[in-house]
Amino acid sequence: MQTIICPHCKKEVDIPAALEGELTAKLTKEFEEKQKEAIEEAKKLALEDSSKKLKEEFADQMKRTKEDLEAKDERIKKLLDQMTELTNELRESKKEKEEAKLEMAKKLAEEEDKIREDAMKKAEETQRLKIAEKEKQLQDALKEAEDMKRKLQQGSQQLQGETFEVEFEEQLRQRYPHDKISPVGKGIKGGDIIQEVWDAQGNYAGKVLWELKNTKAWSEPWIDKLKVDKRSITGDEAVIISEVLPADMSIAGFRNGVWVTQRSFALSLADTLRAKLIQLFHVKKSSEGKDTKMEILYSYLSGTEFKNHVEAIVEAFSSMQGEVEKEKRYFANKWARDEKSIRQVIDNTIGMRGDLQGIMGNALPQIKDLEVLELNSGSE
Repeated sequence: MQTIICPHCKKEVDIPAALEGELTAKLTKEFEEKQKEAIEEAKKLALEDSSKKLKEEFADQMKRTKEDLEAKDERIKKLLDQMTELTNELRESKKEKEEAKLEMAKKLAEEEDKIREDAMKKAEETQRLKIAEKEKQLQDALKEAEDMKRKLQQGSQQLQGETFEVEFEEQLRQRYPHDKISPVGKGIKGGDIIQEVWDAQGNYAGKVLWELKNTKAWSEPWIDKLKVDKRSITGDEAVIISEVLPADMSIAGFRNGVWVTQRSFALSLADTLRAKLIQLFHVKKSSEGKDTKMEILYSYLSGTEFKNHVEAIVEAFSSMQGEVEKEKRYFANKWARDEKSIRQVIDNTIGMRGDLQGIMGNALPQIKDLEVLELNSGSE
């Protein structure tokens, strides 16, 4: 038998074996149900308690959060007020600074105008002195250029004269292979070229003294000097070749015992003089031993042959003179057109420089040659 204690009376009760299992099962079930209910109740109580605590904690947390937010809003408001106040102060300070800056700029502008005016006065004075100095330098340069130009022209004329002398000497050699052409050395009196005339048979016929001039003016003492030089070499004829002739002479002529000709007619005159010397040689040779030499010479000079030679010479240089006059007129017109074109180029260049100087002022570089052109243009 199983003994159990009564929960009410606390006495031991013997339970039959048959009821022991049933009772045990019933008690166990009741116990389990009560235990389950107790657990459920405990869960419920625990849940309610936990929920209450959570609500209280949440409420406390919300309260604290609200207080924090309110505190933050208060601080933000104070910061906004401070920022607004600071912004106003900054705006006022900026306004004062701008006004001070404007005032300073005004004063600086006034000072700058004064300084600029003083600087312009100094610059004008300096520029005036520089211009005066440049004008003096320009005058000196122009004078030096004129001297150099004159020297160059003299050197050029001398070189041209020497060049023509060599060229004419070579022309005589080629034209008269039987003659002996001898240049007169520098520093030796006696003209420039000596031409010894020989005919085809090897007979000496005479001597021609050539003097070449390359100057801008005719000098009458040349005649007397060349006559002396001709006598010193026992010459038969003397010739001065010059582009500048006496006022009463056109292309060529005979003056006080000396022939004078331009370069263009020199070879034609050489032909005539050479033919004259050869003919006179043969006339003299054929009249040797006779008393009528002078009559024969007079007969030749007054004869048709000599007349024809002279007429041919006159016709030749007359024709050449006509051609020269045509060339003079052509080149005179051409030079006039070229001078007009050059004048337009110079005027337009000076005008363009004036426009650029009006834009750039003193920054425009000085062009010396252009200033010389402008000065020459103004003087004209």
